[in-house]
Amino acid sequence: MIIADRKPLEEILEMVKECKKVLILGCKGCVTVCNVGGTKEVGILASILKIARKKEGRPLQVDEKTIERQCDPEYVSQVKDLVGQYDAVISMACGVGPQFLSEAYPEGKFFPAVNTTSFGGATSHGVWSERCAGCGTCVIHHFDGMCPIARCSKSLLHGPCGGSARGKCEISKEVDCIWDMIVQKKMAQGRLEDLMKPKPSKDWRTARDGGPRRSVREELVQ
Repeated sequence: MIIADRKPLEEILEMVKECKKVLILGCKGCVTVCNVGGTKEVGILASILKIARKKEGRPLQVDEKTIERQCDPEYVSQVKDLVGQYDAVISMACGVGPQFLSEAYPEGKFFPAVNTTSFGGATSHGVWSERCAGCGTCVIHHFDGMCPIARCSKSLLHGPCGGSARGKCEISKEVDCIWDMIVQKKMAQGRLEDLMKPKPSKDWRTARDGGPRRSVREELVQ
């Protein structure tokens, strides 16, 4: 899933400083799972914005709506009749949401309320951790399902650096050395020799450095 954090209130207030009427648009996708942009969070942000602007002596009308996904034209079309009623729409989806909205409704203003941080999942209640760098050609089958590109601070593909110690990364004692985890798992299964086998170079052409990417499923294209 995509992991995101809500932007600081000061930054959002700066975006809407000239607005008198805004719509906060939530998303029931990934940002709901990580408690950032679902219906509840939309309501909280709406209340905070109204209180903050009231204190400034400049009341702000804030309306709320949450749709299934902001990364799908089918659902984005549901706000067609709403966009023109507001000075701006504040999107609480990941960075894809406000872009889809802006492309669908070029006459509107769309502001992001969250910072998209990574692809990952919940490691404990209230804690989400990065697991994937979205680099296109996945090679984690070489590493027993663990990704050294996303989870090594240096994205090393051929073994640990000299800075890790006692199973921890040199950048922080809170960060596990993914290479220590890979080696420990191989040793426990008696397959350490797997890491000694030559591997083909990773194909980086599918990574972000090649420009914006597309995925096409021919059987679904109409």
